[in-house]
Amino acid sequence: MAEPTSLEQIADRVERLLLRHEELQRTNQLLHQQVLSLQSERDSLKSRLNAARARIDALLDRLPPGVQTTEPERGEDAA
Repeated sequence: MAEPTSLEQIADRVERLLLRHEELQRTNQLLHQQVLSLQSERDSLKSRLNAARARIDALLDRLPPGVQTTEPERGEDAA
């Protein structure tokens, strides 16, 4: 079999690069969808957390005067 010419080698390489590019585009699209899904889940969890905090604050407000409560440290709220 004859050795492929330089032009044939370049054409083969371009074909492989195009296939790889398409693969990477599909992978990128899937990763983008995952990011959107995770952002939505994060937002939902934040909303649920804030609702739970509001319910706890409302319960604390209903405690009779003189009952001591300790405030939790809120250093983790920075996120």
